Amino acid sequence: MIDSIDRQIVHAMQVDGRAPFSRVATVLGVSEQTVARRWRRLRADGVVRVLGLATPDATEPSWHIRVRVQPAAAGAVAEALARRPDVSWVSLTSGGAEITCSTRPRTPRQRDALLLDRLPRTVQVIDLNAFSVLHAYVGGEYEWTAFEDPLTAEQIAALDQGPARPATTPTALDPEDEVLLAALATDGRLSYAELAGVTGWSESRVARRVEALRAAGTLYFDLEVANELLGHPVSAMLWLGVAPADLAHVGESLAREPETAFTAVVTGPANLMVAVVCRDTAHLYRFLTERVGSLPVHTLETSTVLRRVKQAGSLMDGPRLTDPEPPPVRGR
Repeated sequence: MIDSIDRQIVHAMQVDGRAPFSRVATVLGVSEQTVARRWRRLRADGVVRVLGLATPDATEPSWHIRVRVQPAAAGAVAEALARRPDVSWVSLTSGGAEITCSTRPRTPRQRDALLLDRLPRTVQVIDLNAFSVLHAYVGGEYEWTAFEDPLTAEQIAALDQGPARPATTPTALDPEDEVLLAALATDGRLSYAELAGVTGWSESRVARRVEALRAAGTLYFDLEVANELLGHPVSAMLWLGVAPADLAHVGESLAREPETAFTAVVTGPANLMVAVVCRDTAHLYRFLTERVGSLPVHTLETSTVLRRVKQAGSLMDGPRLTDPEPPPVRGR
């Protein structure tokens, strides 16, 4: 059973994914041992985990892909996509005849192999549309925060001691950063000692690099949540058409809504993509009519998510988050 303390611990980690257990305990008014024990249980049960991710502006452009397939083959095609290391999200939507996935290729050649070669030649694929991400709203105030028992503004302020993200362009990544980022992408709460063992660097060098990337806005810490286990089983993808003059306003407004898990400006006829997580279909209806309906949106297409096959780089085990394979230790 997940109670109010569990939910507040999850919310606290969303505010700062690397917050020490002692700070979380002080803010929540419980013991440090209680926070540590409950976090480890939530993590082991596949309810939640922290990931350290490079911001989209610091890497190759990511793509969102909508693939219409023969319904009988949807599961097999989705599983095949989920096994690709360059594909981070895979969901079955629209009655099971459509697959929505996200890919962040390392090189243009890897991008073209998927979009121009593998998928178009798959006989079960009926139609394919790929949208390049022009801007993504990630981290911080753009996280999904539709919690029961949410933290107060005072508690959030006490927890939020991470570096503020500047408005400048993120610092460029070095080739040596790949091993560090691969480790943080499996567990954003790895200690500096553990990260030193993976990278072969000293603890002090790891600490300096992590904090430098974070302060520059190149690295952020995202909370992955099995929303079904927190009482929010209804997910949907929204594809919105917005006039260019209103795009920044609409994107920012929806990205800050508690129900919103991800928002991005994309290419294509629907130029804004929004992923939302709700308690039930009535909640989703109110979000569409009251939140989206109050904004200058010209067109809206809604696709409910039937099943998540892969989330943030890891295969799903029902509603549970399944840990990805850890990166190899440097030198082994």
